[in-house]
Amino acid sequence: MNIILTLLLLALTTGTGGTPPTHSVGNENSKAIFQSAYRTFVMNAEQGRTDKPVLPSALKTDPQQDAPKVKGIYVTAYSAGGSRMNQLVDLVDKTDLNAMVIDIKDDTGYITYKTQNPDLLKLGKPQPFIRDIKALMDRVKKHDIYPIARIVVFKDTILAKKHPELSFRHKDGSVWKNGKGDSFVNPYSREVWDYNIEIAKEAAKLGFKEIQFDYVRFPEGFEKRANTLQYIKSDMSRVEAVSSFVKYAREKLEPLGIRVSVDIFGYAASVPAAEGIGQDFAKISDNVNIICPMIYPSHYTTGWFNAKDPDKAPFQTIKGAIKDTQSKLASLGDEQPIVRPWIQDFTASWLGSGHYTKYGKHEVEEQIRALREMNIDEYLLWNASNRYTAGVSYK
Repeated sequence: MNIILTLLLLALTTGTGGTPPTHSVGNENSKAIFQSAYRTFVMNAEQGRTDKPVLPSALKTDPQQDAPKVKGIYVTAYSAGGSRMNQLVDLVDKTDLNAMVIDIKDDTGYITYKTQNPDLLKLGKPQPFIRDIKALMDRVKKHDIYPIARIVVFKDTILAKKHPELSFRHKDGSVWKNGKGDSFVNPYSREVWDYNIEIAKEAAKLGFKEIQFDYVRFPEGFEKRANTLQYIKSDMSRVEAVSSFVKYAREKLEPLGIRVSVDIFGYAASVPAAEGIGQDFAKISDNVNIICPMIYPSHYTTGWFNAKDPDKAPFQTIKGAIKDTQSKLASLGDEQPIVRPWIQDFTASWLGSGHYTKYGKHEVEEQIRALREMNIDEYLLWNASNRYTAGVSYK
């Protein structure tokens, strides 16, 4: 009887705060919720917790036990909705690549497809670069491409302009911008949290298997202006605010069968917590299914990993970055997430003559070789224009 009661308890409380799922969740998501409940029940049973079960939010489980080892590419919404998608699908079909990270909420804050969701239209602004999202999802499914939805969270110029009270403001009420003209929204704001999670839930309904959150942080250098800008804050530290959002997102999405991944600066694994921007590598990693450190060799400066010019030493740099990553995650023990780094398939000419190299087949493969030596078998390739090097072996 205890086992039956346990299963019922888990089914009714998984991701819903004790409230049964509503009709709007849909048959597929309802199925995923009960599958999550069953998985959690099994884990409780295996650990002898049938009398006092631990609820799903307190247990770390992978909602997709049958997910592939992901080797993917970044795809802008513009590419996903345009002719370049033909080339990208062909690339995946003909290689060992098997996944795409597609912009669903981009770096400006645009929702990149048409949506009728009133909660999203209230705060966001669709810019349908992807003209037919259903056709796109049908296409990736047909080609057996694992779809990951990229959602840029706290860098959101659209939301900041539309609702300045959710952003950071000067004393005159104007919205703060960084040197590139971008505005951020407030990681302390639960309204901002729920808005982004609502986008993630819609992406799940569309067929995405994983949500990848990017810009999960305060603006760079925020500690220098934290006391002069106006914004709502709580008793939480910036690190606690950011890691709490990630935990909250996983709790909301995992019952739907959706994995949560987070992009994070690669060097965050090599230094103490970045209190200024609120990123603590271990605390964020403790609350996700996959952590995606951005370990592009071009993003490390002279001397990192004993390389005079890290961009010109892709194997050495990647291997050093992964060593630091694994060391940083060691404190999590068996609770470590999957490590799936972003690697470089672009040329960083802005580093100046003598400090960069043209990236091609050799440089990309050297990064993959370094990952392989460090027992990392998942990775993502970044090229902002989505022009990926031909002839690369992705083994």
